[in-house]
Amino acid sequence: MNSGGAFRLLAVCRQQILRFQLNFPKNNYAKKDTGSVSMIGGALKKKKLGKIGPVVEKKVLPVETDAEKLVKFVCGSNIYTTGEDVQVKPDNEYPEWLWSVRTGPPPPLEELDPNSKVYWKRIRKLALRQNNKLAQLKKF
Repeated sequence: MNSGGAFRLLAVCRQQILRFQLNFPKNNYAKKDTGSVSMIGGALKKKKLGKIGPVVEKKVLPVETDAEKLVKFVCGSNIYTTGEDVQVKPDNEYPEWLWSVRTGPPPPLEELDPNSKVYWKRIRKLALRQNNKLAQLKKF
């Protein structure tokens, strides 16, 4: 037998094996349990599985309760594991514009300058909202 015939015979055998593997019935009689187990209250309980997977438990972040530290430091400003939070300085060491920064709701449309970009962005946003409300009222 020449080498071409041997390769052809090998290819035919592979096709038959593949057909057998592809057509072989797959039954899941002994399916593995995918639920995970957690210790809650000293008793073993199964975690509920969501659509995506197991539900992730929320982390409880520590809250500072020391009144003196809350007054003297900006708690949570240190993102590193070493060091401490930024210390609060007296008011005269901060720039003047800091005390005039608007912290409440945005100014009404009447207070904005019509020649500014902020004014026209707000107008566009209000127009889009109105169009969306009108589109919801249509029956079709």
